[in-house]
Amino acid sequence: MLQHSLLVLVSIAVVFAIAKKLRLSTEISMLTATIAAILVHVILPSGEDPRSAISFLEMIRHLAEGTVTYFDVCLVFLTATFFMTLYKESGGVAYIVRQIVKTFFAHRIICLLLLTFVMLIPGAITGSGATTVLTVGGLVGAVLAAMGISEDKRVALIFILAAMSAACPPINLWAMMAAAGANMPFVGFTIPLAFLSITGALFATFYLAGRGKLVDLEKTLAKIPEVPAGWNGVRVILPFIVLIGIVLAGRIWPSNFPVVGLPLIFMLSAGAVLLVSPKRINVFNVAVTTVTNLKGLVGIMVVVGMLNQIMTLTGARGLLSLAVVTLPIAVLFGTLWLILPVAEGVLQYAVAPLFGVPLIMLFNMLGYDPVIALSTWAVMLPLGDCLPPTAVVGRAAVMELEYKGGYYRDFVKTALVPMFFILALCTITMIFCNEFGAIIGG
Repeated sequence: MLQHSLLVLVSIAVVFAIAKKLRLSTEISMLTATIAAILVHVILPSGEDPRSAISFLEMIRHLAEGTVTYFDVCLVFLTATFFMTLYKESGGVAYIVRQIVKTFFAHRIICLLLLTFVMLIPGAITGSGATTVLTVGGLVGAVLAAMGISEDKRVALIFILAAMSAACPPINLWAMMAAAGANMPFVGFTIPLAFLSITGALFATFYLAGRGKLVDLEKTLAKIPEVPAGWNGVRVILPFIVLIGIVLAGRIWPSNFPVVGLPLIFMLSAGAVLLVSPKRINVFNVAVTTVTNLKGLVGIMVVVGMLNQIMTLTGARGLLSLAVVTLPIAVLFGTLWLILPVAEGVLQYAVAPLFGVPLIMLFNMLGYDPVIALSTWAVMLPLGDCLPPTAVVGRAAVMELEYKGGYYRDFVKTALVPMFFILALCTITMIFCNEFGAIIGG
């Protein structure tokens, strides 16, 4: 079975590489590799393992089941992005950014701190760095340009802040998926995730944008869309009060308040945007824009679900997991900072159950705090969203800011120092996770 799974794994890598060489899209390349994997699984001798002897209908069933593996995650992406896009189209995001610029244009540090906070919000409530880029990345990028920040540093900063926003609590999909796979309650993650992601975001902000000039008020306001008349602080905050209120109500009164899933919460918050918006919004156009912007991300999630299903069927997933957990703990400490981002670049969210679950079991067995350890992995992972072959958030940042420089030579190279800082911070926290857990637990 070991040789069988290894050959399947090799076939996935080879077919994917050939497909990319032929300039096929990442989604089609992964789909081709997935189909090749199940065909190789059926064709190769199975030995004593009876799982290879499956019918054509069984093959179709596994592929179909894989497409809905992350159906709930896709719904969260779509509804959360719809909410934030609706909020942006109504003028809410522009109002917030304009107020920050008008009030603190003469105070560079405060302005940077508030812009960082604005960048963290969308991903924190949606779990998607792409949503952050698509909703507030362009506006924050315009302010950074007015501060004299170079194009390379602007795109690098927008990407890293988007990655940290996806890692920021309360919604961290990597931690949630890995915890669910290990039957571990998603409790106690808020403080470690917040500490790691916010610290990383602040370091990136002041490393990449700390030096420059004060905001040119008139030039900056000219680049930010005009806000419809009627917006005020109450209207701006009300949709988020609805969002936070429903979430808190379910936790405060778990026995009396109905269970409301995240997709419905975001749709109710979107309804609140429509109620408070002083201008009429074409909801259908916003919905179409949302789906269009996310079709690449959703497509990758669908194909990754298929790949995950087939890798599980063929034993390739177990082989990869075994390869990770059989490494000495010292080797894991020294290599996870590289393994996890690279795996995220290849597998996206599938890496959370693939590596996260066995790692949780291993660290728990060795006496390490699994909550703190999983938090560090969940902050390392989104940094891989600028790496090939998927590079979802990195590509979104480049497109949203209309970046003209070289992707790897300029953008990724500029982002390396803040990325290494975050990876080092997470690695140190992982090594001393018991001590860190004792501090926040006390």
